Amino acid sequence: MSSGEGAYPEPPGRRNEIIMRHHTVGLLVPLTLSLLTVLPAVAAQPSTPVPRIGLLCLFSSATGASMVESFRQGLRELGYIEGQNIRLESRWAEGHQERLAELAADLVRLDVAVLVTESTPATLAAKQATHTIPIVTAAVGNPVAAGLVASLARPGGNVTGVTTFAAELSVKRLELLKEAAPQTTLVAVLWNAANPAHTRHLEEIQAAAHALGLQLQAVAVHTPSDLDRAFEALARLQPSALIALADGMLFDNRARIVAFTAKSRLPAIFSDREFAEAGGLMAYGPNLAANFRRAAAFVDKILKGAKPADLPVEQPTQFELVINLKTAEALGLTIPPILLLQASEVIR
Repeated sequence: MSSGEGAYPEPPGRRNEIIMRHHTVGLLVPLTLSLLTVLPAVAAQPSTPVPRIGLLCLFSSATGASMVESFRQGLRELGYIEGQNIRLESRWAEGHQERLAELAADLVRLDVAVLVTESTPATLAAKQATHTIPIVTAAVGNPVAAGLVASLARPGGNVTGVTTFAAELSVKRLELLKEAAPQTTLVAVLWNAANPAHTRHLEEIQAAAHALGLQLQAVAVHTPSDLDRAFEALARLQPSALIALADGMLFDNRARIVAFTAKSRLPAIFSDREFAEAGGLMAYGPNLAANFRRAAAFVDKILKGAKPADLPVEQPTQFELVINLKTAEALGLTIPPILLLQASEVIR
């Protein structure tokens, strides 16, 4: 037997297996090398950061819940889902204006993409905290008079949004009050002396009162702790009616204000429907829910590259008159049918 005859020949199946294994290893080597080349490149690609939207409010979270929900609704309608492609960072001053500067600075430190505000004091605090982060206001008085923008058509800085200002509002509220309570002669004006917008509003309402043959007496507050003193001053004054100027701090304390008007049997008109819902006689003003939904559109444009300096400030287009007939009956007033027909809502 020769030396070759002592080795057993490989079975055909075994030979094929070895050939296939070598072939597979040959394929895996370049494939593995290609994966090692591709994976680091994939891992190196940064994920797109989710933009943060800062919300700075003078009022409390409980008070502003419905308005903030309107803002969220506006964002959802534009394709933004909170927690997925957008994040909200809310800060609430709980009606204390002196807290706004610190809260605004806190949001700036978070490097938010946009700051959204709901009042003149909050917008001023945001503007003082940053000159670079875009600011969108959902409810500011007169932004030109407050020095927030150069003009409505050309804001020129980092502030834009929607106002609650319309020149005819003061006249309209006094006309409605006079129509609902014809015996009105002396109207007390409750205003926040710490709100820069109110000085201008007082001038406007004074001119409107003169045209209607009414006398005005202004009663100022600075903080919620001043309200009791203001109520004492109003009791001594004994006005025929009361008008409260639009303000976040007064809005946050509407239950106290409405309770005083009920106790004093004082016809009153306010700017926000929530006052009438709380028991005030009437409210006439812009639809704040619509303002907050509209603010979301400004945020969307800015996130897509628009500059606030180039986005004209919009004035309100939707107004609502809410009349509380229960309160009217308690005050012994008969609301004229023509006034009821003008109402957006009548609370019975």
